[in-house]
Amino acid sequence: MTQEERQLPGPPGRGASDAVRRLRREAAEIRAAVRAAPRRTVVAESLVCALAAAFGLIPLLLIPPDRPVLAVLEALWAALLVAARRGRPVAAVLGAFPLLMGANVWVLAVVPLIVLSATRRIAPPRRAWRIVGVACAALGGLTVATGLFRWETLPVKLAENAVSAVLLLLLPTLAGTMLGRRRPLVDLLRERNAYLEQTRALTAAAARMEERTRIAREMHDLLGHRLSLISVHAGALELAAARQAPPLAGQVELLRTTAGTAMEELREILGVLRHTDLSDETGGDRGTYDDITALVTQSRQTGGGSVELVWSVPDTVEVGARVRQAIHRVVREGLTNVLKHASGAPTLVEVKGTDAGIEVYVANGVPRVPGDSQGGTSSGLAGLQERISLLGGTFGAGALPDGGFRVTAWLPSQPFRPSHTTNGPVPASAPSPSPLEADAASFSHAPGPPSGDGDTWRPGSNPPLSAQTLTWPRVLGAGCTAVLVVLPTAGFLIVLLVMAALG
Repeated sequence: MTQEERQLPGPPGRGASDAVRRLRREAAEIRAAVRAAPRRTVVAESLVCALAAAFGLIPLLLIPPDRPVLAVLEALWAALLVAARRGRPVAAVLGAFPLLMGANVWVLAVVPLIVLSATRRIAPPRRAWRIVGVACAALGGLTVATGLFRWETLPVKLAENAVSAVLLLLLPTLAGTMLGRRRPLVDLLRERNAYLEQTRALTAAAARMEERTRIAREMHDLLGHRLSLISVHAGALELAAARQAPPLAGQVELLRTTAGTAMEELREILGVLRHTDLSDETGGDRGTYDDITALVTQSRQTGGGSVELVWSVPDTVEVGARVRQAIHRVVREGLTNVLKHASGAPTLVEVKGTDAGIEVYVANGVPRVPGDSQGGTSSGLAGLQERISLLGGTFGAGALPDGGFRVTAWLPSQPFRPSHTTNGPVPASAPSPSPLEADAASFSHAPGPPSGDGDTWRPGSNPPLSAQTLTWPRVLGAGCTAVLVVLPTAGFLIVLLVMAALG
């Protein structure tokens, strides 16, 4: 195409068709933006536009203006600018200045809000100032053009519109650009906060993992070596007892199998320490009916006393792996304490399934032959209480009125976020006590589901920093300069509206 062809005017009607095409494209873009916006945003914007239109139209019913049609059109135009301030901020600012010279004084309250919200979204700030400068220049030119036929009122009109431009255009622009500069800074602070919080969490996790690995290494080097020696010597002792003391062969075999079981449990504990969490596959056979039966049988063979097991957990109850392991630990610790401090005493082990969770009881009576118990440090009971509280359960242990001892625990079927509340009262739906438990009515540490009144424990001591330092009240408080800038505008609007209402 030559230069002459480019300079030739287009066919008639081509400019009108281009304008129609642009309008259609703009309408399609607006529809696509509305569909892509969240429903909450669309509803909120619709309400804001409706309020702006109502604020410009309802006062006209009470105080009829001189030019009602023009006043209604100005109110609808203001509502349209409210809707355009988000997607088309430049057009919203340029379209707001004619309202300063209109016949509807009530729409002046909407103008500074449109300008402030639109200039926040125009970047960089100097572009916003250029656009507002163009709007002020156009306002001055329009004022001069309308006052050509009334020169005597032109200076007054210029002064009035100059004050309106300063208070309704320039000051809202100053506040909007301030808030616009603050917006990316707040976003940057939020990102930095999130990065620092993530770094802190990763550092703490790495430190915990390193400490757990060190503990696992020490346990493997010390306890593993000792348990291996015990197992080897127990095997040799079993062979010797089979030849020289056959009645003791069963006890020696139990000693060897116990040492082997201890080695397996040590390996499981080392696996737990070397990993971040306890997998469901670790010790999956613990806490089942067969496992508890084996513990009771082993205790009966070792202590020589009567140990009774009552298992009433329905097969339909799904119990998590960690809860099953806790059941195993409670029963094992209770039976171990009976062997250490009340060997030969009648013992009852009861595991019950309820609607709320699992209840475990290990209670023993007075031993038939008083033994020489050396007491203990209660470290096993303290460890049980900590383990069960972390699972969201309750734990209790104490002496019975008849001289026996009882260990009780309540566990949820599935572990949940733990609570500080422990040793709560017995739930109203708890089953009737067993014979050995009837004497313990005054025992104050019976298990029960958590009451929910205690504070919920959460990992970490503080919530994320972004929730503490970057809340909206703090952001708006930091932007008090912008608020002070808007105050003269608010005062000017109040004066104008009061004068319009009185006039």
